[in-house]
Amino acid sequence: MSTNLLADPAWLADRLDDPSVRIVDVRDTWEYDAMGHLPGAVSIPFDSYRDSESTDPGTLPGADAFADLLGEAGISPDDTIVAYDDTHGVFAARFVLTALVYGHDDVRLLNGDFSTWRRSYEVTDDTPAVDPTEYESKEMVADAPIVDREAVEDAIENGDTTLIDTREQWEYEEGHLPGAIRVDWMELVDEETRGVKSSAKIESLFTERGIETDRSRPIILYCNTSRRLSHTFVVLRSLGFEQVAVYEGSMTEWKNANGVLQTIDSGE
Repeated sequence: MSTNLLADPAWLADRLDDPSVRIVDVRDTWEYDAMGHLPGAVSIPFDSYRDSESTDPGTLPGADAFADLLGEAGISPDDTIVAYDDTHGVFAARFVLTALVYGHDDVRLLNGDFSTWRRSYEVTDDTPAVDPTEYESKEMVADAPIVDREAVEDAIENGDTTLIDTREQWEYEEGHLPGAIRVDWMELVDEETRGVKSSAKIESLFTERGIETDRSRPIILYCNTSRRLSHTFVVLRSLGFEQVAVYEGSMTEWKNANGVLQTIDSGE
């Protein structure tokens, strides 16, 4: 699984004519049509690769459904995919994680978003011609970065894993997994560039929160909104953290099974 999950705008601009680099716009269709899009980008809206009724964890759509989406967009398994949105990358990051789960080897998040790109490069209203492909369906790959509740329980018991909660402060205060440390995904975003902050700034933030920056220490992320933990996943993997996984279960599921959440007031 690739660790190079960020694509800088300049890198992408140099490859707009490369047929093996496929650009995916995950904004709503009306935004893609009315506001323009990156040259050559195909539209795969955020809701199209989510399915709360799927048997796969969280809102993952299932391997066949995702393969159909990529095939209809003319994407092949060997292509390099670069996904973007216009909300600092948080929606597009979910596309990146979904593609990794279903075995696409080279998928990246635009470092920034549509607004970042538009500051320096042209956008277009032209819709690219698409030749559909037979994208081979893959079930969740063996090294998919998703863990179940039992794995989280073991991590808490062993104490060798950092748990990061990417929810809102009030949600964290009401109840979180034992030992979890809260990090707002927007704390990792540079407000000016709309891209990811420097490694030094993120390491400083982690040190302040008591998060170890040893790249080999396992990390498990969780949230009640899949896109926020997906963005944090992409950032951490791109910074070189080697073992980053996500827990797609809800706090309700956890409490029903374990009967306890840690709170700020009680410490229990």
